Amino acid sequence: MSRLYIAEKPDVARALREALELPAERLDGYFKCSNGDMITWCYGHMLQLMDPEDYDPKYQQWSFEHLPIVHIPWRKKPLPDSAAQLQLIGKLLQQATEVVHAGDPDDEGQLLVDEVLEYFSCRLPVKRVLINDNNASVVRKALARMRDNTEYRGLSQSAEARSVSDQLYGYNLTRAYTLKAREQGFNGVLSVGRVQTPMLGLVVRRDRENQNHVKQYYYQVQGNFEVSGQVFSARYQPQPDTDALDDKGRLARQDEAEAIARECSGQSAKILAAKISHKTQAPPLPYNLLKLQADCARKFGLKPDQVKDITQALREKYKLITYNRSDCQYLNDEHHAEAPVILAAIGQNAPLFARVLAKADPAIKSRAFNNEKVSAHHGIIPTRATADFSRLTEDEQRIYLLIARSYIAQFYPVHEFDQTDLTIQVGRRQFGCRSHSTTAAGWQVLYKNDQGNTETQQVEEGAEAISEIDLRNLHQGDTGCCRTAEAVGLETKPKPLYTVDTLLNDLTRVAKYIQNDQLRKILIEKDKEKEGEHGGIGTPATRDEILRNLFDRGYLVEKGKHIVSSEIGRQLYDALPDQAKYPDMTALWHQQQQYIVKGELDAERFVRNLMEYIGGEVARVQQDGIQLEIKKYPCPNCGKPLRRMKGGKGFFWGCTGYKDGCKTSFSDKAGRPVLVPKKPEPSSKYECTACGSKLIRRAGKRKGTHFWGCSSYPDCKQYYPDLNGKPDYSQTKG
Repeated sequence: MSRLYIAEKPDVARALREALELPAERLDGYFKCSNGDMITWCYGHMLQLMDPEDYDPKYQQWSFEHLPIVHIPWRKKPLPDSAAQLQLIGKLLQQATEVVHAGDPDDEGQLLVDEVLEYFSCRLPVKRVLINDNNASVVRKALARMRDNTEYRGLSQSAEARSVSDQLYGYNLTRAYTLKAREQGFNGVLSVGRVQTPMLGLVVRRDRENQNHVKQYYYQVQGNFEVSGQVFSARYQPQPDTDALDDKGRLARQDEAEAIARECSGQSAKILAAKISHKTQAPPLPYNLLKLQADCARKFGLKPDQVKDITQALREKYKLITYNRSDCQYLNDEHHAEAPVILAAIGQNAPLFARVLAKADPAIKSRAFNNEKVSAHHGIIPTRATADFSRLTEDEQRIYLLIARSYIAQFYPVHEFDQTDLTIQVGRRQFGCRSHSTTAAGWQVLYKNDQGNTETQQVEEGAEAISEIDLRNLHQGDTGCCRTAEAVGLETKPKPLYTVDTLLNDLTRVAKYIQNDQLRKILIEKDKEKEGEHGGIGTPATRDEILRNLFDRGYLVEKGKHIVSSEIGRQLYDALPDQAKYPDMTALWHQQQQYIVKGELDAERFVRNLMEYIGGEVARVQQDGIQLEIKKYPCPNCGKPLRRMKGGKGFFWGCTGYKDGCKTSFSDKAGRPVLVPKKPEPSSKYECTACGSKLIRRAGKRKGTHFWGCSSYPDCKQYYPDLNGKPDYSQTKG
């Protein structure tokens, strides 16, 4: 009997080899164990769905005659970079008598190996091992709990249905909208996707909320108090029964706020209530990919795809971190025993952590160590490997240090502080304030200079003013005075434009934007076991790619540190139905996919049901068309339209008349060509009669007129009228 283990990626294969504790020889693309078993691996997905033109060359031509596109049953083809390894797996299957499926323990991991077995028409018995951690003891436990692979067919079918549906949804609607746009002179592609389009919708709606915000004014009354020798500030607490308030419980009238301030200023004050609560704050959890991308955008200005590439290098090239595309922030309990070794490795790699490492206590077990909350992968942490840190790029070092810091924090005590809440009586008015007093810094010493990190801040609730003064020595019944009180006018702020980190974080909780209560609950239910996700769209492996595509298509542009929608992005958004531009589609699909997982629906029926919607939408677009206001930029040299294109150094605008010899091009700024007038060149024929310098033909003040000026201007101010494209020397001026 020869067993073939097929892992999702090489590092899982290495973990299997270690866990099996058998002598094994490393061969080209697999391990051969002493008992005859073999361990091989995939490189992620080895197969991809065929494109429409793979079925029929006619689909290379975009036409409504060919829509909607659908191929049932669908077929797959090898990914070019994976062809050699795929063929090796096929040969190893011929030598095996049993297969162990070691894909990741999620639906994509299930599909990834299942589709390889199906591609080779494998009829061997298949066992399933669920490995979410490469720790040898965890892998051994998983191997002892192997099940029959047929029990997981529903997971595979669910992922397959989503993959096929995403392709058909994107191909059909992208072609339909693009064809109608081209009828109006648009020369690009209007790309539509289940995740991409709602992501665009988030930005468009945020831009418009920001732009259309109408200021509203409200008021607060700030009191400056002295009680028992302590001077501090407190905020007036509005009373719904007597004060004029807005819909958020704030003072709505300036005259009333000023009257309250006058009434309280200089009056005696008494502590009506004083409460001291001891609080603790656990350290931030280890990173998942999205949290790491958001932090790197905030701190270093790195793009999400850059972070993914850098972490890939840290993992594969240097072996310094664990799996980098994880959506989980927790660790298996078994990892805790490795803490001394990993902390020591961090110390060798990054000596700057020497002082904080000396105070880390490997015996501390933070909330991060929880088997029940680990999903397909555990959080991103350093490994026990060491490397010459000087060989790493600056960005590689920065990201490793972030990951290392979050790991070290797990072995520091919790942050402890006392929270003091005061209610102060001034006549018939009440003021409130809150103060925090640190009693034990704990892990916070690692994050002293991390401004803007919401995970390390002490969350404040309520409307009380926050005082930095220690107020623990004040007690109920203490008396003093309100020295001054002031009415402060404030205005409501628009929702801020997105930045990379705020957009990434919002993608994890888009369910809040769904108006249908049932669909919102479905999307939230999808993420009920995921820390940091609350009804999100996309995955850690795809969000950065989709975001990059939105930029590449020109639908999103950068405006300083902000991400905003472009003109064509907003027009595409306006042309689409609500179901496409809100996350509703993902919620609907997830509901159907759960039926597939349970065996109550198959992938083919799911796709056929979707095609009814797609076919109807294609017909609607073909009949009704779309409304676009195409902004055209003519080439200043030949008059033909300019087109936005992507080159090796980013986007630029090139003339569509390049085949006719016009090589004009312009740089791109926020999706528009930078039409800087070309600096006129001195003539090689005509010279200034005053100084001998070359003349330059320049545009006159009146439209369509020209004159000839000296190239030595302002030293020489001689100029000549233009006569049929030549200087009229008879009319010398200057």
